Amino acid sequence: MRVIAGSAKGMKLKGPEGDEFRPTADKVKEALFSILGHRIIDARFIDLYAGSGAIGIEALSRGAASCIFADNKKESLRLIEENLKKTRLHEGTRIINTDVKKALKNMAAENITADLVYLDPPYNSPDLGSVVRSLFDLSVVAENGLVIAEHSSKNRDWSNNFNLFKQKKYGDTLLTIIAKG
Repeated sequence: MRVIAGSAKGMKLKGPEGDEFRPTADKVKEALFSILGHRIIDARFIDLYAGSGAIGIEALSRGAASCIFADNKKESLRLIEENLKKTRLHEGTRIINTDVKKALKNMAAENITADLVYLDPPYNSPDLGSVVRSLFDLSVVAENGLVIAEHSSKNRDWSNNFNLFKQKKYGDTLLTIIAKG
């Protein structure tokens, strides 16, 4: 796992050991940031189910103004801290140690909004649609903001209930990008 572009380009990131985690493939990461293009510059970014923090760190490396990482696994929190320290991208970051639904409620209570929200839940999560709905209902997504979900291509029916901006398939991985609207 490495940072693909920006100020931390080429830096290797620490990843989890074992089969519990599923890091985003470089080709999917490249495609995601190609789709986002200039939207990443000065964006307020949220990385939900952050794992190692690789996506949020990539966003920061490419010019995002800030990033909130949310995960409830101790191993993930340790990896995010180590990777932020290694890349020297701590400025403008916050790590929330709780499950995603509580994190969203806390962000809403603090009036936090993001331009780009990325979520990569367990691959066949039945909660994907409800988490995306909560992002909009709690006004965590800014006007003209986007929600990006990385998920199994077999788990796509939930996305029919939202304003799709774009959907791209990479093997068994599907990137679903939803516009606020």
